[in-house]
Amino acid sequence: MHVLGSGGFADVFLYEQNMPRRQVAVKVMLSEVVNDQVRQMFQAEANLMAQLSAHPSILTVYQAGVSSDGRPYLVMELCSAVLSDRYRREPLPVPEVLRIAVRIGSAIETAHRAGVLHRDIKPSNILTTAYGHPVLSDFGIAATLSEAKREESVGLSIPWSAPEVLMDETSGTVASEVWSLAATVYSLLAGRSPFEIPDGKNSSSDLMARINRAKPQPIGRPDVPASLEKVLATAMSKKPEHRPTSILELVRELQAIETELGVPQTAVEVAMDDWALGGVAEAEEKTLLRGVPGAAPVPAARKRRRAAASSGHTGGQGGAVILESEASSPNGPVERPAAKGPMPRATLWAAIAGAVLVLSLAAVTTMLLLRGSSSDIPVVSNIAATETAGGTVEFSWADPGISAADTYQIAVTGGASSIQRSPDFVVDAEAGDRVCITVTVNRGGKTGPSSTEKCVDVQG
Repeated sequence: MHVLGSGGFADVFLYEQNMPRRQVAVKVMLSEVVNDQVRQMFQAEANLMAQLSAHPSILTVYQAGVSSDGRPYLVMELCSAVLSDRYRREPLPVPEVLRIAVRIGSAIETAHRAGVLHRDIKPSNILTTAYGHPVLSDFGIAATLSEAKREESVGLSIPWSAPEVLMDETSGTVASEVWSLAATVYSLLAGRSPFEIPDGKNSSSDLMARINRAKPQPIGRPDVPASLEKVLATAMSKKPEHRPTSILELVRELQAIETELGVPQTAVEVAMDDWALGGVAEAEEKTLLRGVPGAAPVPAARKRRRAAASSGHTGGQGGAVILESEASSPNGPVERPAAKGPMPRATLWAAIAGAVLVLSLAAVTTMLLLRGSSSDIPVVSNIAATETAGGTVEFSWADPGISAADTYQIAVTGGASSIQRSPDFVVDAEAGDRVCITVTVNRGGKTGPSSTEKCVDVQG
């Protein structure tokens, strides 16, 4: 066992798990902040984080439980916190910061679509995997504990908290998370938080007063375009209604900056299918986006299936930690009929034929439903392509009549993709490459027919 870090609410230890054998980070709550209410809330938040951690930019949670002395803990993917130190020590390249922002923004947007607020977005909650990918950690855990130790929790996150949160007007909204993401991106670029004055007074009261005035210091880097500073300033507007309406809208603006800088757009990774988010359906296990348009409750029929009773353990010095779970059924134990003998061959073939017929009818019905649901979604046509100096290919197309809420979903050769509003897309390529894209309009989570594939043979 080795201590990786300590905070106001938990200690983090490095363990070697026995089965399967791997190194993990175990976050154990401090005994002085734990009570029955906090323990229950921690369990709910741990379930949420585990469900959302399927996203490539959210920290993976392997297990969660309560230790023998009553302290909740999480067993997590082992990641590095080097980014939170590095941005203070050296200027991060602008393209790198934009890549991090789009990926973390994708994670937050996915959480919002599941009805979950993070409520503690800041540089120190962005970790780095062994492969260099940024991941967002601590979904709602610090915010949950703020009910027990509010002053310390708020003090830790003041530089990245929206004015309405600091003024206790709300505990968190989509708009406040837009503010926090913009403040985090600003920090990664500037090497300091937006309202921190180098060599000046930066006490909690000083920061809160400046945040409430909503006039951040200039980033002060010649390689940061004015358009990026403007995007971040707008996202940190004092009034929530002046900010982008969603994290995804802010991410699209950051993608546009990537295009302006001549670097490839970082793909947006947002779960679009209901099944991908169905696991966080239980109301008691999520921080709801109350009063937020578009955050409809998930039907009860999608409640997650509970695993059968199982146990595991995490090894380390000081003994193993035993994890237990129970299978539950709303109607109690299910009595299953006794097994019968083999089915007669004729009956078996009849059953197979019936199943094939049912599947065929289901396939036809699905095709008809898909055609019916996508017939009113515009189709992109006549995609133009221009090869520019430096080996990039610029694709463009005429607006087919999309509405304000529609987006273009772009698929590029090799699996890359982008979700955006602008009717153009730039792809980096090398001489001899063949670059192909298709464009589809997405409306309310449904995609219409794809455009005809447009291909370009790059001459160099």
